[in-house]
Amino acid sequence: MAVTETPAQALAERVADRLGQRLHTWRMVSRGYTNALRLIVTCTDGTSVFVKGATDARTATWLRTEHRIYSEITAAFLPALRAWDDDGAAPFLVLEDLSDAFWPPPWTTGRITQVLQTLQRVAATPPPAELPDLGAWGPHRSGWAQVRSDPGPFLRLGLCSATWLTRTIDALASAEARAPLWGEELVHGDIRSDNLCFVGDRVVLVDWNLAGRGNGTLDIAAWLPSLHLEGGPLPDAILPVQSHWAALISGYFAARAGLPVEQATPRIREVQRAQLRVALPWAARALTLPPLDRAFGGAEGTRRREGWS
Repeated sequence: MAVTETPAQALAERVADRLGQRLHTWRMVSRGYTNALRLIVTCTDGTSVFVKGATDARTATWLRTEHRIYSEITAAFLPALRAWDDDGAAPFLVLEDLSDAFWPPPWTTGRITQVLQTLQRVAATPPPAELPDLGAWGPHRSGWAQVRSDPGPFLRLGLCSATWLTRTIDALASAEARAPLWGEELVHGDIRSDNLCFVGDRVVLVDWNLAGRGNGTLDIAAWLPSLHLEGGPLPDAILPVQSHWAALISGYFAARAGLPVEQATPRIREVQRAQLRVALPWAARALTLPPLDRAFGGAEGTRRREGWS
């Protein structure tokens, strides 16, 4: 009885052929939240590479954006591009295998500093001309406006009362609208621990599918809630007196964390809720809003590790 070739097997074979080699082994990669097909492929000559293959039109578009970054920018913060293939329907990207790199957490003061310095270098890198302008990032900068028009999904999370939201929504939406997204800096757009690793003295950033041009501080602000969840400092310790960024990031999660689960990315709502539990108190502190009137289950304190330096 013939064995039907799986999509992963077929992709591994395509990659080996693209590299001019014969396939030895392959394995699936589960880290992260994308529904793209991800593999570690090893060829008979010992070549080992990381592969990301499109599974639908959206992931194909993402991969083309990533390829633009890897093919047009040379920088220590990027993984090496090994190959690219685009048949018009199911492109795949082949990068250096970073399996042996250090993927945080845990975090230390030194590692946090390294990432911040790397994000400064990212922002100083001229972006490719065809990247989207994040200043026109309308749906992403109107999170609190969306909550104001339909507060139900947010309130069902139980993070605050309807009274608290009524008293604060105008301040949150106004601060969010002031977030200075415009700029000419390269922005990664999705900085989290699953998208960065340490290779020697390099910080390497992966998953550039949301890259754009704008204000590079967005990368720092977007990273801070997940950093705190993994034992790092509170966001205000790194971006003090930044009420517009706190409002923007909290609004992004507030408008999404209570929505129905997406079948393609079932874990994303859980991740958004966890980051909102950090970002919402950050915004309340930054805007000197009334104290939140529902318990956060210790998100600000008990999840923070002692001695992370």
